[in-house]
Amino acid sequence: MFRTLASTVLALAACAGAKWIVPGARWYDTDGNLFNAHAGGLCVDQETGKFYWFGEYKVQGQVEGGGISVYSSDDLATWTSHGLALTPIENHTYVSNHNRIQRPKVIYSEETGEYHMWWHADDDSYSWLLQGLATSPNIAGPYTFVSATSPLGNWSQDFGAFTDYKSGRSYALYSNGDRVEGRDVYLSRFNENLTAVEEVTYRFPKYDFEAPTIIQTEKSYFALMSHKTGYRPNNVVALRADNLEGPWSQPFFVSPAYTRTFSTQSGFSWRIAGSKKTTYLYMADQWDLNSLWESRNVWLPIEIDERDGSLEVVWHDIYDLNVKTGEWKPIKGKTYISKHAELSGQAYLQEASFASGNRIATGIYGNDSKVTFTVDGQGTDQWVSFYHQNIDDMGFGDQPQGQPDRINGTWQLRRISSVIVNGDEENVHTLYQKDTHKGIILSTPLLLPLKEGKNTITVGGLYNGFDYKGADLDRIVVYPPEGGRNKGKRFWWW
Repeated sequence: MFRTLASTVLALAACAGAKWIVPGARWYDTDGNLFNAHAGGLCVDQETGKFYWFGEYKVQGQVEGGGISVYSSDDLATWTSHGLALTPIENHTYVSNHNRIQRPKVIYSEETGEYHMWWHADDDSYSWLLQGLATSPNIAGPYTFVSATSPLGNWSQDFGAFTDYKSGRSYALYSNGDRVEGRDVYLSRFNENLTAVEEVTYRFPKYDFEAPTIIQTEKSYFALMSHKTGYRPNNVVALRADNLEGPWSQPFFVSPAYTRTFSTQSGFSWRIAGSKKTTYLYMADQWDLNSLWESRNVWLPIEIDERDGSLEVVWHDIYDLNVKTGEWKPIKGKTYISKHAELSGQAYLQEASFASGNRIATGIYGNDSKVTFTVDGQGTDQWVSFYHQNIDDMGFGDQPQGQPDRINGTWQLRRISSVIVNGDEENVHTLYQKDTHKGIILSTPLLLPLKEGKNTITVGGLYNGFDYKGADLDRIVVYPPEGGRNKGKRFWWW
């Protein structure tokens, strides 16, 4: 049988205190390199209680088949790279750099005494639809390829894994292809040594979902899945059940409609059984189709109400998480609205009933039309969140009208703005602003160097593939340094 996650999480509790998490930011490891592990999942070291995150390794020019990277952490906020846990093998049938090595999940098997890595194994045209398996006696690897198989003779596309903390049994979750006859999602139980799935526990009917994950509470199971819109975000849904065998509820949105789950896709979730509180995390990808290697991780708290069977993913620019106690709290910052900023060139304020002060800044174009905020700083690097609206889902140029949440809908996935602090034009910060839908305002964080006292933050437009216009700007929020610990220094923290 399998050791339950409760014991490993309790072991971890002695290792870490509170740390800030900044969803959608550029995350860096302790060596100062970009955190590069997409569509991944967590596993806990059976000996040390340390967290290990496994994800797809993507770089420019090699966004698929790059292998599986692995990072370790005591607090889910400070990450150490251990390189590749699964390295592509030249001319290998299933794990060469020409193959798809996607959505890895690692589970420990007490039966074999090894860590088992499962993933969606495929060729570059997605014709195999297999599940790959590699094993290692060490959690960080290296992992040795074992097999690539069809689970119980079925197709397998997006792959997820879940361990029931009460029974100790582990399960695979996978959609079974994009063809009309295969649009179900399977929940299948692994055998006791984690070498194959042995039985289908439940088959979610033809909702056409992918990227599945399961959250378990004391009373319920919640399955979270996204619609199939490729790398374009959509409204992730949840379904609830008393038992894994069902019956499962109708799907319902997990975040406000039209936010497209804060421009993310589901993929993994985690239960932290702390000494004071049990916290659930939604661990998603914020894909960037124009540069997949730049895609961001978005990890957010989940609020669950067992009385009505509801689940909500809650947005916070920054929150403080303590994996020892399970407690978290949002960090408060100071807000500066565009209505009170200085506008230049063709930038102007437009009436908007949904915006701060009933006005939103638009016409932010290149170096000529900008918005400048005057803000208070504390003489160090500070997180600043930029709240924007990007309505490019309406279509642009000679392209057809975009239709959100529809396969093959067309819209520009992002706009790009320049951010200049205190007139320092030699150090321009790049701000990626995701599509948000009409009347929906979302935020993107940047870590900016602010001097003590008054600072200017100027936002302009950069080239995004079809013009130089930045997104409409509602407000910015300036956050204090993390606990005052990094004043006057640069730390590679989130």
